[in-house]
Amino acid sequence: MFKIILVPTDGSALSDKAIHAAIEFAQLTGARIVGLSVAEPYPYSPLSEGAITIDSTAYQEKMLEIARSNVRQIADAASAANVTCETHVRESFSPYEEIVSVADLHGCDVVFMASHGRKGLNKLFVGSETQKVLAHSTLPVLVFR
Repeated sequence: MFKIILVPTDGSALSDKAIHAAIEFAQLTGARIVGLSVAEPYPYSPLSEGAITIDSTAYQEKMLEIARSNVRQIADAASAANVTCETHVRESFSPYEEIVSVADLHGCDVVFMASHGRKGLNKLFVGSETQKVLAHSTLPVLVFR
């Protein structure tokens, strides 16, 4: 039924739950995993140029390092379970767009992802990435709470 499973992660405990479920499912069905983590680019603002800001290069490298670590967790867990896995790191202000794009690019059949997202007022303004994936993807999405 599902042969290629996309597993986006942000490194959270809830994402770990989705990773382990995807790997267990893949073991049972012979599916393979496509792991993804999206690093947020430096939030450059021309208005902050005169203000004190952190080094954008250091910020970007740290975000990429975190994303690489996140997908390495997927690859290591898949390897330990003898499940075929490939991983990708993308940079974007819109993680949901990258999730939908990678799913399409790799011919994924399903997305296993956590229900988490932005919290508080920010969620009201931006909306959760999971909700956006559900709205913009034509694939089944298994959401872990």
